[in-house]
Amino acid sequence: MATMSKSPAQSNPAVETKREGPTYYKTLVRSGYAPVNGLQMYFEIHGTVTTRPLVTIHPFAGLANVFPSLTRNRQLIAVELQGHGRTADIDRPLSFEQEADDVGALVKHLQIEQADFFGESFGGIVAVQMAVRHPNLVRRVATYGSALGKFEDVTRPESLAELMTLTPYSDSVQFQREDYERVAPDSKQWATLFAKITSIAWKGFSRDELKSIKAPVLIATGDHDVLGPRVEHHLEMSRLIPNAQLAVIPDAGHFVLNEDPERLLPIIATFLDQHESTVPFATTKSGYHPGETR
Repeated sequence: MATMSKSPAQSNPAVETKREGPTYYKTLVRSGYAPVNGLQMYFEIHGTVTTRPLVTIHPFAGLANVFPSLTRNRQLIAVELQGHGRTADIDRPLSFEQEADDVGALVKHLQIEQADFFGESFGGIVAVQMAVRHPNLVRRVATYGSALGKFEDVTRPESLAELMTLTPYSDSVQFQREDYERVAPDSKQWATLFAKITSIAWKGFSRDELKSIKAPVLIATGDHDVLGPRVEHHLEMSRLIPNAQLAVIPDAGHFVLNEDPERLLPIIATFLDQHESTVPFATTKSGYHPGETR
């Protein structure tokens, strides 16, 4: 059983005054900063159901991912990684491995024994890194639009070419830039953060790493995800991870969580709520029993 107990959190009043946008989530219980691996990592806790914690990990240059519909029967912990949003940068390169270690340290700081993890895009890589590097902390993992292999091998060539032309001030990242400048301790660090993110040398997970994952993993993608990996990549990854499931969201692109989150979130919730089972649901092996579920 996943459990969580409260611990004192450090705060930054100067940043807290910048945090509020035009509206904010009514699900917020508390927010603060945790000392982890040399960082003061910003986090938010949403929802009053203290069992079954879910850690959400934001995408490229994102802020804390908060999904109120996922707080109905769990508590959501939204994090901001090194240099992102309210978490000030330190003199250290960015890597998915280090980001997972930071998230793991935050989970321990909050005295969470085990949690679910949901990562979007870059955040999904960090979420799967949790299952590889910190398996004892992980109950289940869900990802959306995440490249689990080397970027150059799994991203559509036209998308990779487009990404290579981005600059910190491209219109394509205006939304991320404005969000960052609204809440960051030093908004002038945007170009530094952008350079650090785009210089990450991601070689992808090895086959052995994926095969070693014990936790159930949901790999979700949109069938029109132009910026993300091809559907064939997600299928291949789902066959390598022993307890993986694959979900392809119809008529959905890379930013479905911004444009129409309820296309995806009920699928994430269903996966997180599933009972442990080694038999797929509603197959000839499990049989058909009207009115019954796993």
